Amino acid sequence: MSPHHHDLDSDDDEGVTPSFFLDMDSSLGVGGENMHIIISGAGLAGLMLANLFEIANISYEIVERCKDLNPYGKSTCCAVMSLNASILPVFEQLGLHEDLKKISYPASSFKFYNGNMRKLAEYVAEDDKERDGYDRIVFSRTLLHELLLRKIPARKLHLGKKFKMLSQSDEGVAIKCTDKTEYYGDILIGADGAHSGVRQNLYWQMAQQGLLPEVDQRTLTKGYTCLLGVTESLDPVLFPGVEGPMSSGSVMISDNSPYTWSVFTIPENKICWNVVIQLTAAESEEEQFRSSEWSVEASEKMLQEIADFPTPFGKLGTIVAATHRDMISRVFLEDILHETWNHERTILVGDSCHKLLPSAGQGAVTALQDAVVLANCLYELPPHPTYEEIMVTLKDFRDQRFQHVKTQYIASQLSAKIQMGHTWSEKILRHIVFNYMPRWIQKRHLVRDMAYVPQVSFLPQIPKRGTGPVLPQKPSKRYQEEKAKQQNAGLQ
Repeated sequence: MSPHHHDLDSDDDEGVTPSFFLDMDSSLGVGGENMHIIISGAGLAGLMLANLFEIANISYEIVERCKDLNPYGKSTCCAVMSLNASILPVFEQLGLHEDLKKISYPASSFKFYNGNMRKLAEYVAEDDKERDGYDRIVFSRTLLHELLLRKIPARKLHLGKKFKMLSQSDEGVAIKCTDKTEYYGDILIGADGAHSGVRQNLYWQMAQQGLLPEVDQRTLTKGYTCLLGVTESLDPVLFPGVEGPMSSGSVMISDNSPYTWSVFTIPENKICWNVVIQLTAAESEEEQFRSSEWSVEASEKMLQEIADFPTPFGKLGTIVAATHRDMISRVFLEDILHETWNHERTILVGDSCHKLLPSAGQGAVTALQDAVVLANCLYELPPHPTYEEIMVTLKDFRDQRFQHVKTQYIASQLSAKIQMGHTWSEKILRHIVFNYMPRWIQKRHLVRDMAYVPQVSFLPQIPKRGTGPVLPQKPSKRYQEEKAKQQNAGLQ
């Protein structure tokens, strides 16, 4: 049994209630060992952290509510995903960039059409690689999850562990799962998604103490609902253009209904597709109280409604027909930016503290950047950090990341209005952006976004590959000192 893990032998069957508090048992605590970290959630941020902790030799374990990670979550396995130069150098540092290339296509362009396939605009990525040093790549999200999972020892990944509650003090942090198992450590990382149990329990405790800001008592905004899927391998004769070698991306925006739908080609002659419906204020309010599950009848009804929607590959219904029903999912597109990311020994990352709309393609990128910057911060801690050192470090992480995330959060909302908005004002905005916004303004925003490229500070840095500017990296004092020691030892 792990020294950080304890199976309770209590026979009680308590419900999931934040009013229950764990009693820190010093005999089960972290004791005299080196710093140990609990990661709640085996999504992209959690797995990236685990990969980085393996390299940094930081003790950790992951607790994950899913019992099976193959694929990880129905809704995520169906999603198309893109990564760009603001995170790809990290994959190069980890030796995973070539593996990423094998499962992805470079994105050459994105075309926008109205509901009758009249072209509205096109973004051509011809200058991106020269400016950024990397192609923007497109692939199925589940493949990245599998890639990051490869190097995680099975003994450090605990599946079927649904987070229930946490307790923290100046001695350590403990969590309890619904199956009555407990885990102990020095730091708890909430990487458990938009509906984070860690965040909910942490915020409840802070509210009880009068420490939670009013701004963080909001709920997620459900502005859109989305049906998404990924096809089986398609015949290029029946679906010309599906075979690559570049990804073809098309977004169709209805003129007279709340629908936006898109298709993206990915390797193995597959198409990732989705249909987004903008909710009215009343519908959004109603969805706050409705289960996230969706009935088969409702799903089939929507599939019938969208069957005749046109795409560059024929009717959407034909693409849906080539999609196994297990690879179709319905999700809400929600967004929120929380102010509180850290308290005492607990830190939130990714969707648990900032849920972005997917329209700008930055949700996964920001989560992965969180993992990189947090790992950099934790690497600087001594083997036995004090309570105060931990709190200062977690605050430093939040301070480094918040404004960058806020910029992307605002950009994702604007992008959603342009791509998925159907109100009168949003249609006007879309018309202005597609027809009158100078290309140099669009490029200026891209240059600004691509300038922020955090790398792993305790690995050799990847040199700048593009012509665009790159913000300076905060160096690792510990890494520099260790390198200096190695060099001095080599001279003796």
